[in-house]
Amino acid sequence: MRNAHRPFLVQSLGPIVLVPASVRHRADVVAGGLRLGSARPGPLGRARPGSRATAGRLVRETVGVDDTEQTVDAQTLGTSDAVREYFGEHYDTVRAYAQMLMEQGELRGLIGPREVPRLWERHILNSAAVVPHLAGARSVADIGSGAGLPGVVVAIMRPDAEVFLVEPMERRTTWLGEVVDELGLRNVEVKRGRAEEYEGAFEVDVVTSRAVGALSKLVRVAMPLVRTGGEMVLLKGRNVRDEFDDARKVLRRYGAGEPEVFPGETVEGVEPTTIVRLVRGK
Repeated sequence: MRNAHRPFLVQSLGPIVLVPASVRHRADVVAGGLRLGSARPGPLGRARPGSRATAGRLVRETVGVDDTEQTVDAQTLGTSDAVREYFGEHYDTVRAYAQMLMEQGELRGLIGPREVPRLWERHILNSAAVVPHLAGARSVADIGSGAGLPGVVVAIMRPDAEVFLVEPMERRTTWLGEVVDELGLRNVEVKRGRAEEYEGAFEVDVVTSRAVGALSKLVRVAMPLVRTGGEMVLLKGRNVRDEFDDARKVLRRYGAGEPEVFPGETVEGVEPTTIVRLVRGK
C-alpha cells in the first residue's frame, strides 16, 4: 500500500503536479485530455456528531495546460478532521457513499468529470447542509433524487427518519438501489417516477430537493406530497428570491406564507448554500 504521507508524481505534456497520496479519490488532474493519477484513502476517523467544525482555508492548485486551467483540491477535504467531526458517527457511511460516487458517478452519468475533485465541497457537504433544518421530521421525500443528493446523505445522517428517493430515470433508480443495498440503509425506499405521479399515494413531513427546476414548478408538483402543517425544505441557488413572485399563486393554493431563506452552513471554509423553507397551511 502506498504510504499515506508520500506524494506521487503525475507528469504529462504539461507541467509536473505533485498530488498528496492521502487524497481519498483519484486526483482527476486533466492534462491534454488525459485523466492522470490515483490515490489511496487515508485512515478513517470518528468524532462528536452535529458540531460545527473548522476546515480552515481550502488550499487549491491551479494547473495550466494548453492554455486551459483545471482547479483541483490540494488537500483532502473529505478526510479532514473538520469533516470527520461534522459527520461524527455517520462519517464512515458518508465516506463510503462518496467513494461510490467518485468511482462510478462519472461513468454512469450521475456527475460530471469536473465534479469529482470537488465532490465533498459541492455535493456531499452541500447536501448535508439541509439536515439541521429537518429536525423533528419523521418522513422525508427527496424529489428528483438523481445520484442521491441530498436524499442519501439525509438518510445516513437521520437513520430515525423514513426517506423516499423519488426519481423518474431507471438507470438512476438502479444506482440508488445499489447504494441503499451497499450502505445498508434500512430507512430508505426508492420510488421510480415523477413526484406528481405519487400524489395521493403517500405524504411526508418534509419534501426536499436540490437543483430541480423553478420554485413555482417544484411547489406545484411536490407540495401535494407534504402533509398539512409539513414543509418543503429546498436547496436552491443564491438568487432564489427572484423566483418568489412567480411562485406566489401556487403557494397561496396550499396556504403557504412567505418563503423563508436561510444560509446552509456546514464546516468553516466551505461556502454556505441557500436553503428555502415553505410551510403547507392547507
